[in-house]
Amino acid sequence: MSLIVIQNLTKSYSTGAGEVTALKEINLNIDCGEFLSIMGPSGSGKSTMMNILGCLDVPTSGRYLLDGEDVSNLARDQRAELRNKKIGFVFQGFNLLPRINALRNVELPLVYGHVSAAGRHKAAQEALTLVGLEDRAHHLPSQLSGGQQQRVAIARALVNKPDIILADEPTGNLDTRTGADLIEVFRTLNRDQGITFILVTHDREIGAVTDRTIVIRDGVIEADEQITS
Repeated sequence: MSLIVIQNLTKSYSTGAGEVTALKEINLNIDCGEFLSIMGPSGSGKSTMMNILGCLDVPTSGRYLLDGEDVSNLARDQRAELRNKKIGFVFQGFNLLPRINALRNVELPLVYGHVSAAGRHKAAQEALTLVGLEDRAHHLPSQLSGGQQQRVAIARALVNKPDIILADEPTGNLDTRTGADLIEVFRTLNRDQGITFILVTHDREIGAVTDRTIVIRDGVIEADEQITS
């Protein structure tokens, strides 16, 4: 079943030098439970694609259906509500608040969702357990390694029980071994929780370990390949 359907999607921006088309007539289906990468060089359009997939932006033309709902026609607050319910984000820079512990960082999306303190605490503990950091719940970010901080960021993305995790260059600040361990965490969550993972990256090594790789270049899909073991 297709969780994401993109039909003839184009995204253009107005600049001082004129109009720039970042994505051109994109057609794409992503099924529930896929583990895929979107790859491309700087300026290829992959970041624009991530912003649209994450309901942070809308296409200039064409359609984006998320679980059957046409995101293209939603107002900003409606997109925010859908995003908070369906999508978790993991970024290269972790984006943890330095003065609060791991547990409270993970709770933050639930604070904005007006979940009770007890409900937030329980959900955050469960999310930290999923990423193997239950014993670091009361540590500040400065007391954690880079890999542990990224796991906290993953737990924060998981706490709303999203259908999709969008990860933007998730291993960019990690060494090779820690990055490989992180991808294995993603793989386990994909397999055990059924979460759809979309990894946006320029790193060919990450692309090689996903089940499907979509290559974007100059705003168009240049390749869409299933990876065989």
